[in-house]
Amino acid sequence: MKQIYTKTGDEGMTSLRDGERVAKDDLRIEVNGQIDQLNAHLGIVRSMLGDDDVNRVLILAVQRELMTVMSHIATPEGSINPRQLNAAEITAQLELAIDQADYQGGFVVPGGGSQLSAFIHLARTQARTVERRLWSLNREHPVDSSILMMMNRLSDYLFVLANKKE
Repeated sequence: MKQIYTKTGDEGMTSLRDGERVAKDDLRIEVNGQIDQLNAHLGIVRSMLGDDDVNRVLILAVQRELMTVMSHIATPEGSINPRQLNAAEITAQLELAIDQADYQGGFVVPGGGSQLSAFIHLARTQARTVERRLWSLNREHPVDSSILMMMNRLSDYLFVLANKKE
């Protein structure tokens, strides 16, 4: 069995994709931690959707793209990342799903409907946190604009989906 721990982070340092050592509270590491948390929330949501729910497919695509985004964030500037970003395509899919949802508007208090809706709202708030952290990161380390747009649409999509699942 492969050993999961390396002990190399015991002093508060971790590695970027190219092996560069950075502090565990480096903004890139923090952003990736927030994205990881969002991905876990989306996993809960996806597990609660019915097998025939088309949102399962879109959420899985988002989750996979979030893994690619994390890879890009952990790649130091000037290094080449072999994983291709598809954030623009995911954004287009999110926009289509939002448009098809026929959202009528209105204020919603999370948790007032179904448990699924409450979990979607939790994922939505985490998506907003990720978006804010990405903008902070963008000031120090440029973030591809397609990632920033995808995160904005993702929280909108989750808001509409939560209301639909009330």
